[in-house]
Amino acid sequence: MSFKATYIPYKQTGAFSKIITDYLDNHAAIQKYHAHPVSIEGVKEAIKKRKDLKANRTILVQEINRQYQSVRSTQKVKENIIALQDEKTFTICTAHQPNIFTGHLYFIYKILHTIKLADELKDQIPGYHFVPVYYMGSEDADLEELGEVSINGKKYTWQTKQTGAVGRMKIDAAFLKLISEIENQLSVEKCGKEIMSLVKDIYAIDKTIEQATFEFVHTLFAEYGLIQLLPDNAELKNEFTAVNTKELMEQFSHKLVKETIEDFPEEYKVQTAGREINLFYIKENMRERISREGASYKILNSEISFSEAEIKAELKNHPERFSQNVILRPVFQEMILPNVAFIGGGGELAYWLELKKVFEAVSVPFPVLVLRNSFMVVKSKTAATIRSLELDPASFFYTEQFLIDALVKKESTIKLDLSEEKKSLELLYQKMNERAVAIDFTLKQHIEVLKTEALKRIGKLEKKMFKAEKKKFEAQQRQIQKIRSTLFPVGTLQERVDNLLSYYAVFGKEFIKMIYENSKGLEQEFCIMEEAG
Repeated sequence: MSFKATYIPYKQTGAFSKIITDYLDNHAAIQKYHAHPVSIEGVKEAIKKRKDLKANRTILVQEINRQYQSVRSTQKVKENIIALQDEKTFTICTAHQPNIFTGHLYFIYKILHTIKLADELKDQIPGYHFVPVYYMGSEDADLEELGEVSINGKKYTWQTKQTGAVGRMKIDAAFLKLISEIENQLSVEKCGKEIMSLVKDIYAIDKTIEQATFEFVHTLFAEYGLIQLLPDNAELKNEFTAVNTKELMEQFSHKLVKETIEDFPEEYKVQTAGREINLFYIKENMRERISREGASYKILNSEISFSEAEIKAELKNHPERFSQNVILRPVFQEMILPNVAFIGGGGELAYWLELKKVFEAVSVPFPVLVLRNSFMVVKSKTAATIRSLELDPASFFYTEQFLIDALVKKESTIKLDLSEEKKSLELLYQKMNERAVAIDFTLKQHIEVLKTEALKRIGKLEKKMFKAEKKKFEAQQRQIQKIRSTLFPVGTLQERVDNLLSYYAVFGKEFIKMIYENSKGLEQEFCIMEEAG
């Protein structure tokens, strides 16, 4: 397996929002919404700030060790867990929900970027140790999103009747049926039986999605020293009690996010405004919003309610029953981890840029925000077709129509551009205008009308000629359409649709190694991976 890497600016892809491209350009309008530049100096600044907040490393290591009791760990993972007790060890973190079979490809890219950055910082900032961490958002209840996976253009959906936090749901008969259907598609590939055997061993009946995801990610990345953290945990959540209390009593986060959003430049799209209380109540098969109504706290879509004294007691006795939403989850993550850099996608970074005031309100340091690496994987057959068209993969970020028009103009043996004829017509009308005006000046406007109409007719002729000539290139048009549907399934980036299983089935575990080797740490560029024929 041999791939050639080409890096291009994110802005060139046209696939990222203005707020993100401005962030990458360190635009002046965005600087006050984050704390540190994406650089070695930025990481060093984050380390200094992080030292002011002492994470409870004893509880953190205790709970991570407990979570790793169910798997056979590697020496590198063990060493990284031990290292977390040292005040000179910091984490590089990414976060994601436990999508079935890891969901979209970018799940893998985020983790490998986290690992690569941690490895690079060990060399670039001597005297400190850096540990890559995957923080699992297993309390997410959006089964519609987390329970779907797309493999080779076919969508598979987990048809379960379970409700509540997806991480707490259990592998059932419907899930096993899903595995069987995917196996029928992938087992014919070179490494298909290998990956499906792994899937069947890990995603076993009655195991929770959280635990299965933990084991699957561990199997894929333990050799790189990746630490996973399951925050759906009473001991860890107890560390956040003071912030949860502040949120319940004051609803502080919503007010601060609202202030930031109102201050945002108009051209930036608001990612999330949050709620008045940015907490959920999570218990058994439910995860519902907490709403304050007068002196009471109601759990929506349930009969549960608390007085102020009762909800404080519930928080003290059962911290595991309080779950942060998208506004407070980052604060919780940064409080319990000695973190200095967060790796996130465009959407994640956009909402993190709304949160700086929330972090400041509870004296939690804001990390360096790093846009996760993005990849486009071009398999050898597709790459060969692209070369036969005398194009390159990067050109496919242009529209299909642009590519087809450019191809026709380049390949046609007939001159389709009538610009010279238009110039001749301009000269002809200029001469007619001079002669007519000499006779009667009022004829000037009439000549201009005739010229405009004539140029318009030539323009229509030019379009008809081009359309007729384009029909001769129907085969190439079909090739371009097929390539685009491969590189941009359902019209968006491949990494936002495809799943790891189909790539592992073709390339094996070498695919993960290849992505790691071509991942960059702090350099923010889009990578095109082209397989050699």
